[in-house]
Amino acid sequence: MATPFTHMLQSLARQRGVIAALVISERDGIVIDSYVQVGHSADRVAALAAKLFRKARLSAGAAGLGAVSFMQLEAQSGRICAAGAGDQVIVILAESGINVGLVRGELLRSAAEIGALDGQGFR
Repeated sequence: MATPFTHMLQSLARQRGVIAALVISERDGIVIDSYVQVGHSADRVAALAAKLFRKARLSAGAAGLGAVSFMQLEAQSGRICAAGAGDQVIVILAESGINVGLVRGELLRSAAEIGALDGQGFR
């Protein structure tokens, strides 16, 4: 069954090195929609990404830096990249060798699409 997020998640999942693409709730880390390769847990990634994105947003606000548009966690075995739109965050879990610039552009474009859905009353 297709959702309003299906196309953007498929587009992100087609990027080389992407293991999972998710739309999550920033507030509680609940998965709204996802594309996840077999063997990976969407719930774990969602919980971690929601917490990190929320902390980054609150910290940037407290420092007077404005809104967080993109966040990246780089670790030894991979990356988590996220972009927010309202209460939703679009997240990818990827191998460490991904093209971050390309993925960042796709995430920001997808976040803008989610923002447009919010403006149309999607929640």
